[in-house]
Amino acid sequence: MSKQKLASRVEKISPFQVMAVMERAKQLQADGNDVIHLEVGEPDFVAPQAINDAGIQSIEDAKTGYTSATGLPELKRKISQHYQTRYQVEVAPERIIVTPGASGALLLMASLMVNEGDEVLMPDPCYPCNRHFLIQAGAQAKMIETLPEQAFEVDLEALPSYWSEKTSGLWLASPSNPTGAVLSKEYLAQAWQQTQALGGHLLVDEIYQGLVFEGDDFTALSIDDDIFVINSFSKYFAMTGWRLGWIVVPEWAIEGATKLAQNLFISASSVAQHAAISAFEPAVLEECETRCQILNRRRLTLLEGLERIGLPVVAPAQGAFYAYVDVSGITDDAMSWCLQLLEEEKVALTPGADFGLKNAHKYVRFAYTCDESRLNEALARIERFIQS
Repeated sequence: MSKQKLASRVEKISPFQVMAVMERAKQLQADGNDVIHLEVGEPDFVAPQAINDAGIQSIEDAKTGYTSATGLPELKRKISQHYQTRYQVEVAPERIIVTPGASGALLLMASLMVNEGDEVLMPDPCYPCNRHFLIQAGAQAKMIETLPEQAFEVDLEALPSYWSEKTSGLWLASPSNPTGAVLSKEYLAQAWQQTQALGGHLLVDEIYQGLVFEGDDFTALSIDDDIFVINSFSKYFAMTGWRLGWIVVPEWAIEGATKLAQNLFISASSVAQHAAISAFEPAVLEECETRCQILNRRRLTLLEGLERIGLPVVAPAQGAFYAYVDVSGITDDAMSWCLQLLEEEKVALTPGADFGLKNAHKYVRFAYTCDESRLNEALARIERFIQS
């Protein structure tokens, strides 16, 4: 047996609990069972055909070499124009760093703004990889307990009490994974004022931008140019497997971000970048908006069904494609409940422990990523499971 050891940071990174659900779901499907997937954060859409065609054309035209480390100039201009057209915000293309997915943007952010030994504040619950990227930088997340009756928002009035000499900044997301909650512009403006006063940075994860069904669809860049913003082609444009995202940095951070991008990534996929240029064509945007309407109908179907069967949604599911549900009235172990539901009724859900630490055993995330008939069937199966 080898005496070699893995790096100690590996032990600090938790695996996704939902992977156990997904593995079992795949086994059940392979055995011929009809499994309804409400666990995966990926709708049953693929990229619009114009994007696919552009990607194919780039291969046929042999546009498959390295690009600039910060992305194709034409793509960066398209993203910049999108901010101007949709949100009336001017973002210089030079401030846009194209990355291999939003995950690449988070890794770049952790390397750019967080020192070894630092802490970054983030709400509990939130997307789990955020804290794991910090571990890669020799830092850690300081999770702030949030309450369902406050839509799982960090209490900004109490922010100074969480801040310490080790605190580097505050990371937020809107719309949120796992809750689907949307932060208001007033809230983010206050968050920016607080972090600025405390001497830290603010990052806003906007990868579900555009998928807002209640509340305002805006960008934190409308508040101040010094806020860091991450986005992705994965969700609104349904380009998950293309692995393409971006980060907008302040002007003073461009040089540092560029240097990191050169060393961390060389460049994002050239084929994905050429394809993504077509994402901003009017017909593609119209198709994406039609899909938003479909997702909203699914959202309403799920929320009405959950209320009918007595499962309370504990945060306003205003955006993305998630509902966060309290199952503590029927179980004290959401993970076991999810696995049992899968075995008995063949419905796959994500346990809350993947997203939070405090009271995570009480919650389950539903992803309304399949059509309404399947959602209704899933609700009927869950109701039968609860009543059995």
